[in-house]
Amino acid sequence: MAIYNTLLYYCYSTIEDAEQFAADHLKFCKSLGLTGRIIVAHEGLNGTVSGTVEACKTYMDTVHADARFAGIDFKVDEVPEPSFVKMHVRHKAEIVYSGLRDPEMIDPKQKTGKHLEPKEFMAMKDRDDVVVLDVRSNYEHSLGKFKNAVTLDIENFRDFPAMINELAKYKDKKILTYCTGGIKCEKASALLLHEGFPEVYQLHGGIIKYGKEAGGEDFEGKCYVFDNRLSVDVNSVNPVVISTCRNCGKTTPKMINCANPECNEHFTQCDECGTKMEGCCSDACQSHPRKRVYDGTGYYVKVPQPVNINKREKIQLA
Repeated sequence: MAIYNTLLYYCYSTIEDAEQFAADHLKFCKSLGLTGRIIVAHEGLNGTVSGTVEACKTYMDTVHADARFAGIDFKVDEVPEPSFVKMHVRHKAEIVYSGLRDPEMIDPKQKTGKHLEPKEFMAMKDRDDVVVLDVRSNYEHSLGKFKNAVTLDIENFRDFPAMINELAKYKDKKILTYCTGGIKCEKASALLLHEGFPEVYQLHGGIIKYGKEAGGEDFEGKCYVFDNRLSVDVNSVNPVVISTCRNCGKTTPKMINCANPECNEHFTQCDECGTKMEGCCSDACQSHPRKRVYDGTGYYVKVPQPVNINKREKIQLA
C-alpha cells in the first residue's frame, strides 16, 4: 500500500493579495510536512505537492474549504516516496507564462475552450473534422503524445502565441487541445478563440486524468511530469514507446536532465548511454568542470545557476 500521494492541480480564481497568500500558504504546506512546487498569482494557483496520504487529504480538504478554490480537480497519484525534496511556494505574475505582451487580453475565467471529459475527448479525437493539438514543449511531446496529434516546435509554453499563424490552416477544423494537467490548455484555447478559431475544445484534467479515466488509450509513450519522477505511465490499453536515445538512437522511455547544470536540458537517454556519458547529453557537457554526479535517475535538486547566455540569446532571437 502506498503511503504517499502526489497531487497535481490548478485553479484560475482571483487572489487579491497573492504575494501574502504565497507566504502564508508556504507556512501551511510546511506545517503538513508537504514537499512540492506551487505558483501563486493574482489569477490563481498552479501546484504539485507530495506527502503522506493523511497530509494530502488535509491539504485538499483545507483548499476546497476556501470558496475561491472549491472547484479544484485534484489529480492524485499514489507514490512510494515523496516526489519532491523541498517545498516552494512562489509568487509570480502568471501561473503559466502566456508569452503575451498583454496577458490580460485573454482571461480563462471568462472565456476558454469547451471542456471535454476524457471519454468525450476519446470519442471525438479520431474524427475527420478534428485536429488534436499538443500545446506542450518539445521535450514533453518527444517523450509521449496522442497518436496523430499535431505538435509544436516550442521550447516553452511562452512560445505558443508565435505559433498561431502556423495553426491558421486548421481554422476550419474542431481543435482539441491537451497538455499534462489542463492548465496550459486554458490559456491556449482562450488565445485560439481570441484569434478567431471558431470551435476550440480542451481535455479536462489533461493527460493525467485521461490515463486514470480512459485508460490512456492511444497516448503513445510516457507523460513528462514536473517532479523527481520525470515521467509517468499513462496508457494501460495499447501502450507503445516512441522516444529514442539521443546518443545511440535506441528506443527508450527514460528522460533525464543533463548532468551539466549549465545545460540541464531535458532529453531521452538509455541506461547504457547514461552510464557511458555520465548522464550528459554531449561530450562537451561530460567534460564540463561543474558536472553533477549522475546517480542513474537524471533528477537533480534545483539550485541557483549562472545564466546560460547562449541559451538566453537563442530564446530572444527565436
